[in-house]
Amino acid sequence: MNMDSDLQIAGDILEVPHLLQPAREHPATVAEFVGLAREIAADRAKWAPYVEYDATTRWYHRLRTGPGYEVWLLSWLPGQGSGRHDHGVSSGVLTVLEGDLTERTERGVRSLGAGAQRVFAPGYVHEVVNDSLEPAVSLHVYYPGLTEMPMHESLRAQCAPAPTGVVPA
Repeated sequence: MNMDSDLQIAGDILEVPHLLQPAREHPATVAEFVGLAREIAADRAKWAPYVEYDATTRWYHRLRTGPGYEVWLLSWLPGQGSGRHDHGVSSGVLTVLEGDLTERTERGVRSLGAGAQRVFAPGYVHEVVNDSLEPAVSLHVYYPGLTEMPMHESLRAQCAPAPTGVVPA
């Protein structure tokens, strides 16, 4: 009976380059998109120079594109939010770079501090809000690139009782 391991039979895998898969230039799997978000997040010089704040609305900047994907940088002043929405056919990775954000879904409320990541599939409905007293910055990777962001009725409106005796103006 032969007890040789595969490594003993094949030798050092690095010595057989035709057996190695070539490194991909761009991500193609969920894990690779998460890795891309972590790589950008870890290198402050790649994103910090682009951060701006807008007192009237969330600020956003497309940081990078690749074949079929986009990377967006967003800033959130206290009280700013996305509204309840989904991302159409796009999957995504949300990474909090600075500050704290709150994510609300039908399943509940989740606090997201710096370094937190959320991965979502097409049709995932959520609302992201800066409920804190400090600004926040987040990174969003979408695959395929974001082409739509359908808005949904807020969870609060769905749960609120219908007003009585109110006549629309």
